[in-house]
Amino acid sequence: MTDQTPAVIMVAPNGARKTPADHPALPVTPDAVARTAAECAEAGASALHLHVRDAAMEHSLDPELYRAAIAAVRREAGAGFIIQITTEAVGRCAPDQQMSCVRDVRPEAASLAVRELCPDAESEAGFGAFCEWMGRERVAPQFILYDAADVERFRDLRRRGVIALDRPFVLYVLGRYAAGQQSDPVDVLPFIHAAGDDALDWAVCAFGRREAACAAAVALDGHARVGFENNMLLVDGRTAPDNAALVAQAVRAAELIGRPVASPAAARQLLGVGP
Repeated sequence: MTDQTPAVIMVAPNGARKTPADHPALPVTPDAVARTAAECAEAGASALHLHVRDAAMEHSLDPELYRAAIAAVRREAGAGFIIQITTEAVGRCAPDQQMSCVRDVRPEAASLAVRELCPDAESEAGFGAFCEWMGRERVAPQFILYDAADVERFRDLRRRGVIALDRPFVLYVLGRYAAGQQSDPVDVLPFIHAAGDDALDWAVCAFGRREAACAAAVALDGHARVGFENNMLLVDGRTAPDNAALVAQAVRAAELIGRPVASPAAARQLLGVGP
């Protein structure tokens, strides 16, 4: 890639654990998520990382809940805006349930935590078959990697053909889900070192007020995922009024280093999403 390749800004507006008690603008219902998606698209995001909740406001992989949320987002944010569903286990879903959800929903994109869906050698055949199915069905995967060891295992899975993609899209999670976690831009360096010269499209997500600084990894030809799932603070330490404000910060970070921000159409072409 060159420095003129547009940066994809994805928003993760809620996550699996937070509720409006954490922030009144955190969306959990389909209509609220859809309004947030439209606001974030207006601010410069081209994609949504989607979590849904059940009637008890608990994390869910229910295909019907996903279909309702996807329809609402399409209505509010437009046909071009990319919708990526999560398969996050949150300690309650087994790999077969996570993969079954994707097969049932058939979304245009889905995120896959490699350490959850392919935790050991015995799981590789099933995961490989699932990845092949996603390719046939034109469901664009994003592989979530939590540390350098995950990157090294991901490279090994690619070398052995378990993941057979020419240029996969990965997400580097900078830091851990922990109270008070504050990510730092240098946290991306072990991931980049571990990836070596592999051909990857990569994005980062980060925790805490330096989220926007970490999003400036776009200077290294990466992309960024921001939003209330991991962070609710502006760069000055104030609580962000909404997810769109965090998207706007990431857009400004890209603009400051001269990197164009991808429209939904450009993001689709770059990441191979959709028709």
